[in-house]
Amino acid sequence: MNTEIRALEPKPLWNKFADLNAVPRPSKKEERVIKFMKDFGANLGLETIEDEVGNVIIKKPATQGMEDRVTIVMQSHLDMVHQKNADTVFDFDTQGIEMYVDGDWVKAKGTTLGADNGLGVATIMAILESTDIAHPAIEALFTIDEETGMTGAMGLKGGLLTGGILLNLDTEEDDEIGVGCAGGIDVTATRTYEEEETPEFKIGYQIIVKGLQGGHSGMQIHEGLGNANKIMNRLLFDGFENFGLRISEIDGGSLRNAIPRESKAIVAIDAIHEEAFNTEIQQLANSIKAELKTMEPDLEVVVSKIDTPEKIMNLGVQEGLTRALYAALNGVYRMSADIKDLVETSNNVARVIVKDGAVKIGCLTRSSVESSKFDLANTLRATFELTGCEVEFSGDYPGWTPNMESSILKVLDNLYQKLNGEKAHIAACHAGLECGILGQNYPDMEMISFGPNIKGAHSPDERAQISSAQKYWKFVLEILKEIPKK
Repeated sequence: MNTEIRALEPKPLWNKFADLNAVPRPSKKEERVIKFMKDFGANLGLETIEDEVGNVIIKKPATQGMEDRVTIVMQSHLDMVHQKNADTVFDFDTQGIEMYVDGDWVKAKGTTLGADNGLGVATIMAILESTDIAHPAIEALFTIDEETGMTGAMGLKGGLLTGGILLNLDTEEDDEIGVGCAGGIDVTATRTYEEEETPEFKIGYQIIVKGLQGGHSGMQIHEGLGNANKIMNRLLFDGFENFGLRISEIDGGSLRNAIPRESKAIVAIDAIHEEAFNTEIQQLANSIKAELKTMEPDLEVVVSKIDTPEKIMNLGVQEGLTRALYAALNGVYRMSADIKDLVETSNNVARVIVKDGAVKIGCLTRSSVESSKFDLANTLRATFELTGCEVEFSGDYPGWTPNMESSILKVLDNLYQKLNGEKAHIAACHAGLECGILGQNYPDMEMISFGPNIKGAHSPDERAQISSAQKYWKFVLEILKEIPKK
């Protein structure tokens, strides 16, 4: 499976990526990859530490002649987003990622690839293992659970690291130097309801929304991609008035940081309105597909008759739910007034579950401005509370404030132009990087983020560009040579 991957250049990078991708590493289930990294460090004879929350730190002394340089922290996260196509048979808990080469890209067979942030991890591993790469003293920091809570970064205590510069390898555009990022907060709405026996005159239908691209709910939130939860809600919204539609179950979306690709609903309608229901829901589906045809050419809405569900949702709760989901903002809330083309604040209506008398709606709200983040979070809270939901805020993490005067930024800016004949794009991003959190306990540490081209992160379309990885690897090696003196 990995033979063609291991033959790619630069071999040290791709071989370590292949090694890493053989290890299952879902967020919050990182036991195997933690052991893998500890064994890796120990086998190299390097000081290897696991902290209280599961982060792994491996320390390597400077190469000869580089002892007078500032100690650097090279940082990436061990976990990966687990998404797969509905027709892909794959167990993320037990299987390694199945990769293949497609032209200039490395892809996975129907699943996420794990290049986010596996290529960063592999980069650091290759440098730790090397015997011929010049570098200052390195503290390699491999954090856990970046994708579902940032708990690794949050749990890293001050004093474990001595480095003065942190290189975060989690940017996904090779012409970009990251100097800032958005913070985030989870907004979760829940409520219970009384289920009712389905009347005899009702018949059952299943509605499936599928074929959407999905993607990164921060970096791609402005692209106009379809959200399966919002589309499903449009299909259900007027159903009671038109066809006596009653909701039995909804299962939409997956991870909070992934734009929802699929949603499934089980409903009951009045048998007398069956013909009208089929006609009108198909017309609405066609209208939605026409709206989204440019961004979502593979969108499908599949409506099929099934056995009538035994239980349905209380009508008052159903009407409140569909109205709240219509009102809940999804997408861009505000663009930055200070940085051109940067999304400042956004929300992803990520997860909708209705089943067995309980409703749960999960959102991820992001912003590079704390006050704006809570403004939108409170907007969502008010929307859901008006329908009788209880709303909880959790997983709050700060953004990363740009430091345009840092010494490491000047090093990377000059090197990029020297190597590529053009200036890099120095930018903040709308994703959640760990730099802002790490900076809370290490406020004097200069931080920078960069990486190779990775497209479609957080979706089964995730792919890493081979030529970009080569460009990025050369950049990394030159950066290590140019780390400032102490």
